[in-house]
Amino acid sequence: MRYIVTGGTGLIGRALSASLAADGHDVVVLSRNPERAPAMADGVHLVRWDARTANGWGMLADGAEVIVNLAGASLRRRWTPRNKQLIRDSRLNAGQAVVDAVKRADAKPSAVIQASGAACYGPRSDEIVTETAEFGDGFLGRTAAQWEASTAAVEAFDVRRAIIRIGIVLSTEGGAFPLLALPYRFFVGGPLGPGDQWLPWIHIEDEVRAIRFLIDNQAAEGPFNLSAPKPLTNAEFGRTMARVMGRPALVRVPAFAVRLALGQMSTVVLHGQRAIPKRLLDLGFTFRFPQAQAALRDLL
Repeated sequence: MRYIVTGGTGLIGRALSASLAADGHDVVVLSRNPERAPAMADGVHLVRWDARTANGWGMLADGAEVIVNLAGASLRRRWTPRNKQLIRDSRLNAGQAVVDAVKRADAKPSAVIQASGAACYGPRSDEIVTETAEFGDGFLGRTAAQWEASTAAVEAFDVRRAIIRIGIVLSTEGGAFPLLALPYRFFVGGPLGPGDQWLPWIHIEDEVRAIRFLIDNQAAEGPFNLSAPKPLTNAEFGRTMARVMGRPALVRVPAFAVRLALGQMSTVVLHGQRAIPKRLLDLGFTFRFPQAQAALRDLL
């Protein structure tokens, strides 16, 4: 079977593509710069695209099994007006390209998996957040609402669509985890800001397993929180990290310092969501790493 992955050279896309290819599937990863892309697993084919249209790759959607749309500019940049526009446009343009490719295909894909983020819910304090919660009214909430809607039109072609609201993915290969672990390696780890903000985390192995579960499950439609069933506060996560690494967790980074360093992007760090993967669990998915200590021991 052929699978198409946009944003497939990123952390999640590489792991997902490798998993699909290992099972003998034909995996096509779309990349703006294939010659500069990181090394991909055997069986994964890089195809150039402009990240805006279906030109040059849309024919591959004809007869493809699934399109997984992970494309979008990184949030890890200062949120200047220009960068906010880049973050929004990169997501909406990629979504429209997927819709165009599905529209052109004679043999439509069976499903589209659309990425989003758990931060879409905005600051929620201690509220338990399931998939029925409303979007936040900040930049991330508004952007996520548009991002998720960008591929909604494929449903008119009888294509199943599942939306994955991704938490903080724990992996030694990239993403936020190496940065979270770094201070502890040098004995200067501790809470960021107040420490009581919730951290919706997920091990990279469970991230890939959950996406593949949603690909294969014909009942999987609509939004799904992709985060472990046992979220922790920032302080609890830090103490668990310290315990696993045999380090202290005493050096608190004050909120003003985080804001000074990150600007508006500091909201991602200083506010959190106690997100629970209710719909994923209801469908019968079993996490390999439901608790942070076991996940961190596996990674570290």
